[in-house]
Amino acid sequence: MPPPIEPGTLDALEDAQLARRIIAAAPSIDEPAEAELCRRLAPRMRLYGLKHLRSAAAAADLVQDVLIMTLQRLRAGNIREPDHLVSFVLGTCRQVIIDQRRAQGRRERILATFAGDVPISEQPTSPPLDLERLQHCLTLLSERERTVVLMSFYDERQAADVGQEVGVSPANVRVIRHRSIERLRRCMEGVDSASGRQE
Repeated sequence: MPPPIEPGTLDALEDAQLARRIIAAAPSIDEPAEAELCRRLAPRMRLYGLKHLRSAAAAADLVQDVLIMTLQRLRAGNIREPDHLVSFVLGTCRQVIIDQRRAQGRRERILATFAGDVPISEQPTSPPLDLERLQHCLTLLSERERTVVLMSFYDERQAADVGQEVGVSPANVRVIRHRSIERLRRCMEGVDSASGRQE
């Protein structure tokens, strides 16, 4: 446990010193040191997010996500070079943005691939498929259902491979996939799956 520090003197510590205090405090939490470190790092991370994401809301989400990740790593003692903390933080920002862009690309490909497999109401003047609604409907699936759908329709994996990933039999994969498609169909048609009523 690091020794107590007088209020106001945290300002005199370098980022690496604050990081070491947080590491040394584990499993306890050095709240003043964490708050001061977050206060210093947040503006740099926000500028990085604004530059690469061009959205204040997305930049704010990035700051929150990376700060949480950084504090968790410090508390667990998984940052071995506190002197290079800023480089670690900015590198983490970069990786999070890369992962977000990959996920967005996957979603777009899923929507493009899966859209044709989700029937909508058969009306003479059916509107074009609402991709935003389809994306919303996908979010209503459970994590396992989404995984089965993604692996089946995006990765084009066989039921046996999907089952091995999610821990169920190939037969159960097919059942989950069938039910997920039905749920998506009903959602796309605006039907309340619990009552069968139109939304």
